[in-house]
Amino acid sequence: MATVFQENIGPQHEKITVQLTKEDYLPAVDKALKGYSKNASIPGFRKGMVPVGVIRKMYGQSVFSDEVLRVAGTKLEEHLISNKAEIFARPIPAEGQNALQFDVNNPIDYSFEFEIGTRPDFTIPLLSGAETMPIHTIIVSDEMVKEEIERLRYKAGEISEPETVTSEDNVLNVVFEQIDDQDALLVGGIKKDNSLLAKYFSAPLQAKLMGLKVNDSVVFTLQDTFDEKTLPAILKDLELDPKAEESKQTRFKMTITKLGLATKADLGVDMFEKIYPGRGIENEEDFIQNLRDEMQNYWHSQSRVRLHNEIFERLVHETPLTSPVDFLKRWMSVGGETYKAPEVVEKEYGGFEHQLRWQLITDKLIEEEKVVVEKEELEDAARMQIMSYFGQQGLLSDMNADWIEPFIEKQMKDEKFVSELQNKIITDKLFYIIEQKINLQETPVTLEEFSKLPTSHHHHH
Repeated sequence: MATVFQENIGPQHEKITVQLTKEDYLPAVDKALKGYSKNASIPGFRKGMVPVGVIRKMYGQSVFSDEVLRVAGTKLEEHLISNKAEIFARPIPAEGQNALQFDVNNPIDYSFEFEIGTRPDFTIPLLSGAETMPIHTIIVSDEMVKEEIERLRYKAGEISEPETVTSEDNVLNVVFEQIDDQDALLVGGIKKDNSLLAKYFSAPLQAKLMGLKVNDSVVFTLQDTFDEKTLPAILKDLELDPKAEESKQTRFKMTITKLGLATKADLGVDMFEKIYPGRGIENEEDFIQNLRDEMQNYWHSQSRVRLHNEIFERLVHETPLTSPVDFLKRWMSVGGETYKAPEVVEKEYGGFEHQLRWQLITDKLIEEEKVVVEKEELEDAARMQIMSYFGQQGLLSDMNADWIEPFIEKQMKDEKFVSELQNKIITDKLFYIIEQKINLQETPVTLEEFSKLPTSHHHHH
């Protein structure tokens, strides 16, 4: 009879040994061979009448190997289920497992060794109720509102297509291509499309742009081309570190691909309707209030994103968790669908462990707080997501409302869609629970102060 025993071989690291006697697997081998004889189509024999001896000679070795391994796997699963094993890494063959030889003509007893990672027992200091964290409230200033109004006037205005750059109101569709100190294109360098108003460039570069046309180019260093307010956004768009000095010294060749001239819309009912369709805004005061509320909501959401990033980082780094590092690296190497070389594992391990710690923490909270997602919640979230999407695309008002519900019903049959939606709902619930366990201190800041706050090394997704 099969025997299974488990032993601890390190922190959160266990070895499980499955010992099989011939009597444990031979009945399964015989049954499989008989199944083959009933279904095999072999020339010279009627289907279902192939002698087992012939089948054994043709397929016996592979059937024997498959069944021994299958029985061993079944005994391992039964052990894990009966012992309610709290594992976070599926079993892999033990490092010291001897190579096994399978011979259908010489059945013997076999011993299989597996290793698993077990879930640690831990507490979460950050959620003890004694912690205070700031939640930053960005002050929407009159200057911010004024700047946004100017941007919206361009958005609601008319665009013409002149032949040359003539003013700061020209819209330039451009392509940035990274160059070296001799103005030669860098092989494998950054190449990125963008669209900018001429006014966003420095005064000296604006002067160079005047009179240029499509396919004309200029070369520059980023720091000499954009002011302190615009430069961080440009660096981010080019996927460069906004805080690194070397990023600001990166040189580019910028080629114009299309030209436009923006004419600002007048503040009035027509513009208000373009920006906020269907709200019936008739005066500048109401328009500004709508805009201010919208900006405040946006920056409130950005503050929340930052808070959640900080919570994520602190939970991951400050929660005392032990990990079987060597085992996990080997698990990453051989435990997936494809083999990963040691150098690849070393490169990926930091991010893997980061996410593993987060998974252990959230699993603990989900269990302790009994977090579940009801069917009605999924349907409501799907409805809001879909209607939000069509609303953003400007299609909702043109659609028959009767069409929405069948579409939602169809989406709810998409396993990937439902899984992603469920994960989002659970994450939202978890952060709500976490926020209730932390003393949040509202801290008003200006946008400039908010943008200069230190950022986390990793971000919650």
